[in-house]
Amino acid sequence: MTADYGIWSLVPPLVVIVLAILTKRSMEPLVLGCVVGYLMIDYRQFPDNILHSLIKTMQDESLVWVILVCGMYGALIHLMIQSGGALAFGNYMLRYIKTRRNSLLAAWVMGIIIFIDDYLNALVVGATMRKITDHFKVPRELLAYVVNSTSAPVCVLIPLSTWSIYIGKLIEDQKLVEKGQGFYGFVKTIPYNFYAWFAVIAVVLVIYGVIPIMRRMKKAVWRAEETGVLAPPGSEELSQTHEIPADIEKSKPAYFFIPLIVLITATIALDIDALKGVFVAVLFTIIYYWVKKVLPYNHLFESIFEGFKSMLFALAILIVSYILKNIGDEMGMTQYVIESLQGVVSKAYLPALVFLSLGAIAFATGSSWGIYAIAIPMVVPVAIALDANVWITLGAVISAGTLGAHACFYSDATILTATGTECNNIEHAFTQLPYALMAAGLALVCYLAVGVMGL
Repeated sequence: MTADYGIWSLVPPLVVIVLAILTKRSMEPLVLGCVVGYLMIDYRQFPDNILHSLIKTMQDESLVWVILVCGMYGALIHLMIQSGGALAFGNYMLRYIKTRRNSLLAAWVMGIIIFIDDYLNALVVGATMRKITDHFKVPRELLAYVVNSTSAPVCVLIPLSTWSIYIGKLIEDQKLVEKGQGFYGFVKTIPYNFYAWFAVIAVVLVIYGVIPIMRRMKKAVWRAEETGVLAPPGSEELSQTHEIPADIEKSKPAYFFIPLIVLITATIALDIDALKGVFVAVLFTIIYYWVKKVLPYNHLFESIFEGFKSMLFALAILIVSYILKNIGDEMGMTQYVIESLQGVVSKAYLPALVFLSLGAIAFATGSSWGIYAIAIPMVVPVAIALDANVWITLGAVISAGTLGAHACFYSDATILTATGTECNNIEHAFTQLPYALMAAGLALVCYLAVGVMGL
């Protein structure tokens, strides 16, 4: 049951953000934010209410899906690392990539190519490009920025992705398109997903020096170049690196890119279902490596469990972030913000205010798809009532969720990018934040412009 806590519903996520900034940690602020939230909801029921929320969260089918997908991605990546295929692929690419700039451009291009799912993108591109960017002393924070900027932002710009399927279904539910036409509804929002466009384009401008390296990122670049320390402190908690038992001299790039091709192909063929795709890919990889005698039979299955274990810290953070989202739902935070707009917002300023308010919520909670599920059914009637352009308004909603996934310190995209690049997620978030805010500022200006011009 949703209660109306009004402005007080903003307190738990603010506690998390402030503590994350002060402590430069993620798990502890999240836990404390959840404790504060459930004490506010009903201190007499504490700790029963927070434990009940944890149990309910662990029974949520969407979270179980996330755990299985992330765990199996971790298993697949671990298998590719253990085979020596990832290392061989990196060595092969170094024949053609001769500069630091080109290594970052390669990461950007690979991030666009792997557009099917943001989880797949963050983990695979990060794990693949580490070897290459490490060769040129690129700090992990800079690699993480490139990888994260081509995960969720790319998924909302290319209609053949898990994001487009999900958002398209929500658009269908609002009867803006006919049943089964959600794909075409999503395509109509793409020109107005301004945040995603700016986030993706900004990466190239940073790589070429058009946008300067900001202060905190500059320190990371100095550390990597002068001391050779590529990863910031605390990155070891997210490490996927383990001893490689395969014969490196006999390892081939094919041991990496053939499982990756199977993964992408299976995901597309099985209705853009990431879980089905990664399950098929793991099964194929086990058989492929066994037939090729890449790894001993018993080591194949041990690698699956080791890979799953390498994702545990990231998954723990995601689970607690789901509880924080539940607190926001129970306190009516999203409803409060949207209802606050009604009656005081005009047609001209609706897209900008939707992006600004929902973007702040997405950043504070780390939730994207959850916000879409709540906000789209509420925003669409408001846009229609004000005779505003529904597709621009939906673009603002989608951009807000993309901002949250991209910039939040503890969003799934941030955590998985940090895991794939083996970079402390808080340092990654801080060094990336100026660029995210720049893209958000430009997007806000665009939403103001199209709203005022009445497009």
